Amino acid sequence: MRRANDNGGSQVLEVIHPDRRTLPVLISSPHSGRNYDPSFLGMTRLDSQAIRRSEDAFVDRLIAGVPALGAPTIAALFPRAWIDVNREPGELDCSMFEGPLNASPGHNSPRVRAGLGIIPRVVAGGAEIYRSRLPATEAQRRIASCYAPYHTTLEHLIDETLQMFGAVCLIDCHSMPSSRPACARKPVDIVLGDRFGTSCSPAVSQAATEALQAQGAMVRRNNPYSGGHITRRYGRPDLGMHAIQIEVDRRLYLDETTVKPTTGMAATARLLETAILAIAQVVRTLAKPVGTEERTLTDAGRTA
Repeated sequence: MRRANDNGGSQVLEVIHPDRRTLPVLISSPHSGRNYDPSFLGMTRLDSQAIRRSEDAFVDRLIAGVPALGAPTIAALFPRAWIDVNREPGELDCSMFEGPLNASPGHNSPRVRAGLGIIPRVVAGGAEIYRSRLPATEAQRRIASCYAPYHTTLEHLIDETLQMFGAVCLIDCHSMPSSRPACARKPVDIVLGDRFGTSCSPAVSQAATEALQAQGAMVRRNNPYSGGHITRRYGRPDLGMHAIQIEVDRRLYLDETTVKPTTGMAATARLLETAILAIAQVVRTLAKPVGTEERTLTDAGRTA
């Protein structure tokens, strides 16, 4: 395996390449970053534990075995509370900043109104992050230094995989707060999001569902998570580019109070790998012969 840190070694993101590419998939973890810069911690009113509430904690470890299976992984090293790469570039809350914004401010989306735009105002649960308003230049700085490199690298990996195999599936991995049983109902273990059938072939979602259920997992689709900006942006099944979001219940592998992995980490990683291998098998059947059609994200008009 080969590790590659982006952006001149500035620890923005990490890509792990397999020794040999054998699977037409790539795996992303956009919300598991836990490098909290001291300057950021100085801006926040939250303590070192509370600031972590928005993390998809240790999802990067859940996917750590994937390169050995034959597919690359990409993970953000910066925290989601700093900037959220699973939001559109314009989803900015103008009220957070002092002075005019150079970046295009957002559609007044429900996410922005909830404080969960590209630069979040709150962590999960609604606690305010900042002591005071931020300089307007801070928004553009974070977009340029973190958001843009993540998406540029992701686009490159998608195009590379597409040209190599004739089809590609981006599997965007997240974790969700523990689900609690309602009456006699079992809690959901995994939620698969395919933007209600628009971001990937139905065969991809079905293969993942069946593989997970065969392992005893309780699976739901698109409720309450149908896929975010990454799934929508990169899912173009008409061009051989499939994207699916996987949300894992944290109770399977994490102590949410201490934010520490539990003994369930290895079993949960194997569960994910089962779904990944099932998806890869289906994507192979959807591939067009390599070289018959030049298709890239740039050609599709999908770049940032």
